[in-house]
Amino acid sequence: MAFLTNDKLVIVGAAGMIGSNMVQSALMMGLTSEICLYDVFSPEGVAEEMRQSGFGDVNIVATTDVKEAFTGAKYIISSGGAPRKEGMTREDLLAGNCKIAEELGKNIKQYCPDVKHVVIIFNPADLTGLVTLLYSGLKPGQVTTLAGLDSTRLQSALAKKFGVLQSKVTGCATYGGHGEQMAVFGSAVKIDGKPLTDLIGTPEFSEEEWEQMKTDVTKGGAAIIKLRGRSSFQSPSYLSVEMIRSVMGGEKFRYPAGTYVKTDKYDHIMMAMDTVLDTNGCTYKMPTGTPEELAKLDASYEHLCKMRDELVTLNIVPAIEKWSEINPNL
Repeated sequence: MAFLTNDKLVIVGAAGMIGSNMVQSALMMGLTSEICLYDVFSPEGVAEEMRQSGFGDVNIVATTDVKEAFTGAKYIISSGGAPRKEGMTREDLLAGNCKIAEELGKNIKQYCPDVKHVVIIFNPADLTGLVTLLYSGLKPGQVTTLAGLDSTRLQSALAKKFGVLQSKVTGCATYGGHGEQMAVFGSAVKIDGKPLTDLIGTPEFSEEEWEQMKTDVTKGGAAIIKLRGRSSFQSPSYLSVEMIRSVMGGEKFRYPAGTYVKTDKYDHIMMAMDTVLDTNGCTYKMPTGTPEELAKLDASYEHLCKMRDELVTLNIVPAIEKWSEINPNL
């Protein structure tokens, strides 16, 4: 089998549902011949299942030892936090999961400072990604968070509404925070080549229906919990593996990623922007949209700042002016 790389990929949280799905997706995509499954709970059962699936050309290692897992790692995807339960918001996970992110960042700095890229998907991802970046000492373009899931939720909702294949719905993007304060951008969307803006406000798709769809998209994760009785796991695992594939030099990632942003307008924050993921890591530019969409993005940024400042209050991160003492790249 031809692999994209022979570099070591570590799946953190591999014993869980998201992690085990990531392992399978990575193996099916043929990403690397070296994959390590790490969890505080033994991921050996997952490793055995993968070996029994017949992935014969891959060295699959399972471990609960952090040093063994991270030493020599070049790529990391982490789902290693507590999942959401019904009735919880992503923000409810803030303190506990950000402490886990702090430990993850410190482990990266200690055991694999030469890692090429890290994808963070445990919630609230904008904050856990930010904390991981801070304590890892990595450069901003080396740590990204899963934000594309919101864009695929918008795409799938529109595809269902208009009875077309998802590939016929283009230009879907959500920016800002990965949560109910995200900014849903519809101005660049086309449905089978026709601008969505031409359809909104018609008998086929009323303004009210569009507003409700945007709200539903921001609550897509909660809807999955109600439908399945557990937190979403297949979609985040697949999309996060697509993200790491793109930085390994594989197929282009089609959706926005969460990235560290430092501009005149948005500063010292992790949020979804108009991004490109490739072998150089993540680069971004400001999204373009209507004044209303950009105002929503501003509001999403303000919400993220409040959560970031709460991390300072909780002593999980120091005051922003001291961040460069921990990570000179910031």
